[in-house]
Amino acid sequence: MYPAFFGIAEKPFAITPDPRYLYLGARHAEALAHLVYGINEAGGFIQLTGEVGTGKTTTIRSLLARAPRNAEIALIINPRLSPLEFLQTICEELGIGVAEDAGNGKELVDQLNTYLLRAHAAGRRVVLIVDEAQNLTAEVLEQVRLLTNLETESQKLLQIILIGQPELRTLLARNDLRQLAQRVTARYHLEPLSRDDTVAYVAHRLRVAGATNDIFSRPALREIYRRSGGVPRVINVICDRALLAAYTQDSHQVSSALVRRAASEVFGRRLAPTWLTMGLQALLVLMVVGAGAMLWRLIVDRPLASNQAGAALGAPSPPAVHVLAPAPAPTLAAQLAQPGVDTSTDAAFTQLLKLWHVVYTPGATDGCSQAAAQGLDCVNLRGSLAQLRQLNRPVILMLSDSGGNSKQAVLTGLGETSATLRTGAKALTVSIAELSRYWFGDYLLLWRPGVPAVTELLQGAHGPAVRQLHAQLLRWRGDTSGTRPGVDYDAALKQLVEDFQREHHLSVDGIAGLETQLTLDAAVAEPDSPLLVDTPPGN
Repeated sequence: MYPAFFGIAEKPFAITPDPRYLYLGARHAEALAHLVYGINEAGGFIQLTGEVGTGKTTTIRSLLARAPRNAEIALIINPRLSPLEFLQTICEELGIGVAEDAGNGKELVDQLNTYLLRAHAAGRRVVLIVDEAQNLTAEVLEQVRLLTNLETESQKLLQIILIGQPELRTLLARNDLRQLAQRVTARYHLEPLSRDDTVAYVAHRLRVAGATNDIFSRPALREIYRRSGGVPRVINVICDRALLAAYTQDSHQVSSALVRRAASEVFGRRLAPTWLTMGLQALLVLMVVGAGAMLWRLIVDRPLASNQAGAALGAPSPPAVHVLAPAPAPTLAAQLAQPGVDTSTDAAFTQLLKLWHVVYTPGATDGCSQAAAQGLDCVNLRGSLAQLRQLNRPVILMLSDSGGNSKQAVLTGLGETSATLRTGAKALTVSIAELSRYWFGDYLLLWRPGVPAVTELLQGAHGPAVRQLHAQLLRWRGDTSGTRPGVDYDAALKQLVEDFQREHHLSVDGIAGLETQLTLDAAVAEPDSPLLVDTPPGN
């Protein structure tokens, strides 16, 4: 839509991990160097961690583009597998023909070992890269450790690189996984970009897209860093929306006001200009100082005069009055660090599944598998607080504290100015502004779909999923005529979908995608299913 307007060839801030757009600042260059080392050197594990959105996946794609010709790489991007499935996936990635009767792990390991020995004899390096490795179970990690035992007298046959969120570090610190942790030969944690790197990052992506002039003003670049915290994914989303806003206003340069407006849409709340915020803070400080001075005079000066008069008459002096200043409200990071606050994955799933009247068993299968056994579907999404209001379901928020540590909490309530989080047995109330400092858009939502496999529905579709969609839309419209839901996605149903999308501020395309179906499901929710607010949006 806007690339031609700005004289560029394509959208420069897409969130897909395109290696062409990898910005090799000091931090990403060092991270990539660790991965290249992992391909060219033998032995042990290489561990790369980083917060959500810091560019880990893009770094992996760049690594694949730079891999030496003698390297064979098996990339696993969905590690939620059993040990047997994990071995099967490695064999599939390497093109190893697995025998049909290979029904256990030993047979697969034997076949893999034979393949690795042949590759070693031919001078080839075989590398296994596991993305989202924080989702590996202890059983699969033990299988990963055992794979490093495949070796010759002088060299490991398989190099393994684990990529994951900071939870991976916590996972490998477990006592029962210490044997694996001891084999990690190189570790690197990818931090958000600095202020200067953020400016260079924006310029780099614009240059790759074909820009020949400065599209963002210098104040706009400062605003981008201020609102994004240097997280590349957040930078991309804000910049993309800011370019679209400039296009709609026929402006060839993006101002700080447009960036602030774009950030407001991303975070789902209105953001005040920095000068206004600082001015109000300064005014508040002056008011507090002035009020304190007046109060001091009332407390000290008047009793002093009264005491002097009383002393002249021989009266006893009144007791001194001590005024305590109110304690500042604790930050979210401070609340998350309190004793009894549990921000683990187990605690989050325990609370979220409890809201759905389902018992979670820590240490068993993962939370999504336990939810699926109860007819619930896990959906990992990225969005804004405005989207969460729209979906109107409690979710697990992926938080990041000021020290870069990942934490999880269940969002159980969302008001206009505050939110309620559940962490273990404790409920925390925080302001929307405070929450936005620690949450960058990633969350996990549960819902109970009416059909086994949820797919995108559009005009021409046919079957039970269409009937389910039609029935929910009739309930939403309050149809009491006894209309029988049809199984054909016809023009009338398309119009009904568009009416729902329009009323709920969704993209009006007549296609019932995941977001439309999730929003509709909450709008006609059963009485015992959990919601963020009592009344669904739009009703």
